[in-house]
Amino acid sequence: MSEPRLILASGSRFRRQMLGAAGVSFVSVLPTVDEDTERLFILETTPGIAPDAMAAALARVKALSVSAAHPDDWVIGADQVMALDGRMFSKPVDLAEARAHVTALSGRTHSLYSAVVLARGGKIEWHTIASARMSMRQLSGADIDRYLARAGDDICHTVGAYALEGLGAQLFDSVEGDYFTIIGLPLLPLLGALRARGQAGL
Repeated sequence: MSEPRLILASGSRFRRQMLGAAGVSFVSVLPTVDEDTERLFILETTPGIAPDAMAAALARVKALSVSAAHPDDWVIGADQVMALDGRMFSKPVDLAEARAHVTALSGRTHSLYSAVVLARGGKIEWHTIASARMSMRQLSGADIDRYLARAGDDICHTVGAYALEGLGAQLFDSVEGDYFTIIGLPLLPLLGALRARGQAGL
């Protein structure tokens, strides 16, 4: 019987880069779920769900969808939810929505919740959730115009319409939290869980 593989149930370039840079051997498999549909279903069936619980629920759904097709392998599922005053934000659909998100966040402090799970055999075997607080500086309309013009459509692939590892760093006065959590994967606890299962490569 072959050794179990490690599968990342995500197409996220940032998550792939983090795992690869940490020396972890894995393959990426896209989850067979529509994230927007799942998010709406969770909101309908769990009214008032907290942002951290939403992130965990989406991470579980992604991991289990891939684990069903690869039951002998370890599967990583992850998701990130951003919240401001109880309102949850997802990735903007276009630059107009990206503008609305940045405008709402300007001059305020919001929270990021990043969840990661490990699944095998169609069951969740491990999970954790981490959070960060992000304080965006006060931005004028002209500031936002310049930012969106330079960031381009790529910014629509990030929750909150910013990427802290790039141009988005210009938007903030301060951040509180683990860098990996902010990028979208609580890497250090995940590496510990992978080492315990012989999957970290170190």
